[in-house]
Order: sequence, then C-alpha cells, then structure tokens
Amino acid sequence: MSRTLRVQYFALLREQAGRSEERLTTAAATPAELYAELQGRYPFQLRREQLRVAVNAEFRDWTTPL
Repeated sequence: MSRTLRVQYFALLREQAGRSEERLTTAAATPAELYAELQGRYPFQLRREQLRVAVNAEFRDWTTPL
C-alpha cells in the first residue's frame, strides 16, 4: 500500500539531501524501509545505528509501523 509522507531532514541528512523536507509517495512500512529507499535517492552516508528516527514528532524504533 502506497502512502504520501512528509519527511523532514536535519543536520547532515539535510545537507546531503539538499532540502529540509519533502513529501513523497512510498510503499515503505517502517522507518527502516523508508531510510533504505532514501539512501537510493540521496548520498546518505550514515548508518541507521548513527541516527534517531521520529514518527509523528516522537522518537521511535526503526521497526515502528508508519
């Protein structure tokens, strides 16, 4: 199932993506799947273990359903 998400980038990810946020349509079910998809789009060099992810403005686990 595809959905449209608003993704916000901070710090190094913002620099590497060249934007602070975007709306995108994805079939990713978790933040981990979304980050893997985004790594194919942008030159993100950080591993997931080096990042914190938030869903709806709350820090969550990488396996949290989107």
